[in-house]
Amino acid sequence: MRNINMDVLRGIAVLGLMFMNIYTFAMFEYDYTPSSSPPLSDTVINIINVLFIDGRFRSLFCLLFGASLVIQWQLWQSIDKQHNRLKVLAYIGLAHGFLLWAGDILFIYACAGWLTLKFSQQDNEKILRMGMLFLLLGAFISFLLAFVEPELTPLTRSSDAFLMAYDAAYSSYFAGFVSNVLMFTVMLIAVPLITMWMAAGLMLVGVYLYKQGVFVDGLTKAQLNMIVPAAIGLTVVRLMIDPNSSVFMYAIVEPINWLAALAMAICYCHIIVKIVKNKSSKWLLLQQAGRMSLTLYLMQTVIFILFFKVAFSSAALNFDRIDYWLVIAGVLVFQLVFCKVYSQYFKHGPCELIWRKLSR
Repeated sequence: MRNINMDVLRGIAVLGLMFMNIYTFAMFEYDYTPSSSPPLSDTVINIINVLFIDGRFRSLFCLLFGASLVIQWQLWQSIDKQHNRLKVLAYIGLAHGFLLWAGDILFIYACAGWLTLKFSQQDNEKILRMGMLFLLLGAFISFLLAFVEPELTPLTRSSDAFLMAYDAAYSSYFAGFVSNVLMFTVMLIAVPLITMWMAAGLMLVGVYLYKQGVFVDGLTKAQLNMIVPAAIGLTVVRLMIDPNSSVFMYAIVEPINWLAALAMAICYCHIIVKIVKNKSSKWLLLQQAGRMSLTLYLMQTVIFILFFKVAFSSAALNFDRIDYWLVIAGVLVFQLVFCKVYSQYFKHGPCELIWRKLSR
């Protein structure tokens, strides 16, 4: 029987990724850069980001990816078939990253998935122990690398560094393509240093949660008593940190945010599982989105590239956070309508179907 809870969670995760990713489509190097006099909405949305969004949906996706590896093993009993799927996903990720957007996560997931499979059949305690070890290893390396070239001076859209980067990326389509290739190359270098360990750690936690029945029944009372205070405490600490105040604070902010995001993502799992109760009647749209997560993820890239690089190339110079959120709202509605219409005629999403056929 298909786990509808996981489909709905995956749909929420893929749609939620837009709230993190959209800024980098305008200017990849600097993420969101405020104006010299940012509006109040910037502050409000930034607080919402820190509390509920930043890293949360990425962590949720990793948890679900890890859980799906266990489900695939239960269905196929073939590690070779799983390796083939991950290999094809890696190729899709490389094409996506080099040709379209340097922020690709598919290649990272494929590499982390290979590592996760090496431990996914161990006993539950070892799975959790290795997951936390990988997370702490990635967090520690991230902490150390932040000391190499810390950026403590707050940038605005009128800063010389920002304007130079904008001119370099937007002077021509070819210049934008070259800039993207260079950025993705840097991202690939970071894979064996940080991101693979962090992603694999999250996936192993997802494997553990699946084997504990969390995606069916939610967390136990004992687990809730541990996770909820951790989520609240780490999020409050992250909210209190000013990364521009010192090199140490700049270095510690990302590891703290990763751990806060993990705890919050697990809370999201519990809440959604308790609400959905493995019934699709009220959550069909999100379930459909979850079953086409690869298609929606790649579609978001195409839409945002066309919007920011072609139709509104000045958005990076003018958009405040609220403007980006309005764009997200439009894309979110469009993707949900797409899922509803497409699912009436086809069982699998177009990219999912291609992935499946190439993996045979």
